Amino acid sequence: MSAADPPRRAALNAAKLGALVREGWGAEARSGHVFPGGAALLGEDGTGWVLLDTGSERNLGGALTWARKVGAASLHVVVDDDAAAAVLARRATHLARPATRAWSVDGQALRPAEPAPIPRPLPPPEAPRLRALLAEVGLEVVEEDGIVVGELRGLEVARIEHDPDAEGGARLAVGVGRFDREVTAMLHGDLSTQDQLRRAVDIVGRYRRPGAAPHPMNQLVPERWMRAVLVGHPEVVGASDLRPVVSAVPRTNLRERLPATALGTAADTGEPLVVVCSLGVDVELVPTAADDRGFHAPDARLVLAVAARDVVPLTTALADQLVRPAQVVAVDGDWRTLP
Repeated sequence: MSAADPPRRAALNAAKLGALVREGWGAEARSGHVFPGGAALLGEDGTGWVLLDTGSERNLGGALTWARKVGAASLHVVVDDDAAAAVLARRATHLARPATRAWSVDGQALRPAEPAPIPRPLPPPEAPRLRALLAEVGLEVVEEDGIVVGELRGLEVARIEHDPDAEGGARLAVGVGRFDREVTAMLHGDLSTQDQLRRAVDIVGRYRRPGAAPHPMNQLVPERWMRAVLVGHPEVVGASDLRPVVSAVPRTNLRERLPATALGTAADTGEPLVVVCSLGVDVELVPTAADDRGFHAPDARLVLAVAARDVVPLTTALADQLVRPAQVVAVDGDWRTLP
């Protein structure tokens, strides 16, 4: 089945879901619905079924959006991948409504998915000397899964990785993304590490600044740029302090648009605070944010920081469907210009 033939793919997905529903529930769902990247069925009793064909573990929000639109009282989410089903099952535990279960396809039958355990990120390198180099050139030092990232306004400029053959067991690679790091190592390997860093910061800084003309340097990972701004201005979201943290399901590349998460303290109560930043209307924001709260601080207050122009009723409605509802905070004006 070719991805270039969307109508045929949609028809096959609908037929597959119909067969699975008949086999698994003995039900004949009469109402089919268009669902991009899969298929959806609604039974006469209000039961909804969604088959996710692409982006499985990161499409629970799409399924919830469809369920809300059609008024489904309960929801069954079906995927082919066991690992994705387990992540969906974990994310579903944060929902108060609709009652949601995840299933993985086992041949012609379905298997209920057990929630995936909270992941344990790999410890990043200690590397105090290399971390100090990042800070000296004005980069924000961010710990990710097994690495330390040096970011300029949310964009990775360098990273510290484990390397048993390097001094201190860690090495520093300079560049925006893997290919840029490789090019920098080949073309500028004669420069000292500090000079490589200063060069990269100078180039990125020309473009990743308020008021700059559109350029890939200022279009990539904008959510992380917003997070960097809020770390410097935590009062905007009612926090006394914030620090960037990795997500439960981290991004895989710089072009991937994912919410960016920070952990801190609420200014009014002193309770733990999880702040998740998003730009655009992202139906995956709420499931992602709830998953990240469960990952870092299950008892924390959850704040969704969204540019004011992107706050829509759907986001607020999904935030209210959580077992512990989230607060949506509109970030007014051009947040990039905050000093």
